[in-house]
Amino acid sequence: MSSALIVIDVQNDFCPGGALAVPEGDQIVAPINDLMSAFDAVVLTQDWHPAAHSSFASSHAGKSAYELVEMPYGPQVLWPDHCVQSSQGAEFHAALNVTRAGLIIRKGFNPAIDSYSAFFENDQSTPTGLEGYLRTRGITDLTMVGLATDFCVNYSALDAVRLGFDVRVRMDLCRAIDLDGSLSAATEAMRAAGVALA
Repeated sequence: MSSALIVIDVQNDFCPGGALAVPEGDQIVAPINDLMSAFDAVVLTQDWHPAAHSSFASSHAGKSAYELVEMPYGPQVLWPDHCVQSSQGAEFHAALNVTRAGLIIRKGFNPAIDSYSAFFENDQSTPTGLEGYLRTRGITDLTMVGLATDFCVNYSALDAVRLGFDVRVRMDLCRAIDLDGSLSAATEAMRAAGVALA
C-alpha cells in the first residue's frame, strides 16, 4: 500500500445553496467517486465547528464575513457560520461515496483555532492525526481533491509536502473561493513547494 486519495471537505455548506458555497462545488462529486477505486486508501476530511467558533464573523462584534483579523496564531479570515457540528450543512454531500473511506478526519472542532489543513490546525503545531495514520499504513503518495482549492486543499498540500509526502492536487477535481486573488496565490505557493498540479 502506498497511495491515498484525500477528499477534502466535500460538505453541504461548501456546495451551492450552502452557508459558504464554493461555486460549482457539487460538480466534482461524481468524478471524485469514480477516482476512489484507483487508490489503496481513501480519507475524507470534514469541517466540524462548534457553534460560535472563533473563526465565525458572528463571534466578533462589529466584524463582517471575509474580514481579516489577528488571532493568537496569526491572521484569520472571518467566515460565515458554516459546518456547525451535527448540522445538515456539516454533512457530506449526499452523492459522495463515504463508504469507501477508511478514515474520516474531523477538523476545526477546537473553538479557539480554525483548521484548514488536513494535517494541522491553523496554529501549525496541533496535529489532526492524519500523518500518523498514513505513516502506519505505509502510504507515501497523496492525491488531493475537494473544497476549496485556495484554502483547505492548499494548506493540506503544503503541510503534506513539508512532512515528506509526494503530493499531487487534481485541480480539475477542486473548486476555489478565490477571495482577493487567493486562488492565484495558492497555486503559486503549491507549485513553489513542489506540489504536482494535475
